[in-house]
Amino acid sequence: MSAVYDCSNPDTRADGLRAAASAVRSSRLVVLPTDTVYGIGADAFDAGAVRSLLQAKHRGPDMPVGVLVGSWSTVDGLVLGVPQQARALIEAFWPGDLSIVLPHAPSLNWDLGTTRGTVMLRMPLHPVAIELLREVGPMAVSSANVSGQPPAATAQEAKDQLGESVSVYLDGGPSGDPVPSTIVDLTGESPVLLREGAVKAEAVSEVLGTEVGPRP
Repeated sequence: MSAVYDCSNPDTRADGLRAAASAVRSSRLVVLPTDTVYGIGADAFDAGAVRSLLQAKHRGPDMPVGVLVGSWSTVDGLVLGVPQQARALIEAFWPGDLSIVLPHAPSLNWDLGTTRGTVMLRMPLHPVAIELLREVGPMAVSSANVSGQPPAATAQEAKDQLGESVSVYLDGGPSGDPVPSTIVDLTGESPVLLREGAVKAEAVSEVLGTEVGPRP
């Protein structure tokens, strides 16, 4: 039976975070609020839980899952190296609505889908998400919806779509406009804008000192 916790109440928020952390450590799925839309998450290093996440979304490994982190420093242990461009974007936009794609550290034992040796990282600007991430470590997180359906802007919208496949729902109130994060790929010689979302391309280009657009 799924449990829903109202995170606007300090007591139920604490209970919900404990339940969510326990679920993540037990290979189960949780729904959490972020600064963009609600996310469905699992332990990033638990391949079985990540497969369950993809199954809940009716999605295959050809659409890999990104990873949310609770601090800037976490990134250093997840990637092959943090180039200056990545550090500039992290300092400018994290925590916030920008996802960065980098080559992941080859020593990591995880399976996020067909990533071709890369990982998409973001640090969300939401206190509930940050608290959970700092408790359990990096989480594989995707939008809390069935693939092809609208992203969930509330915990109830997520529950209507994902139902009992999720153990714990953390209700942080409406997320506002369901705008996804902007995605910048830094795995090549030049930065590439994979998706323009909440952070505009012009803002990314200004920080990097070079025009950033889609792959030619």
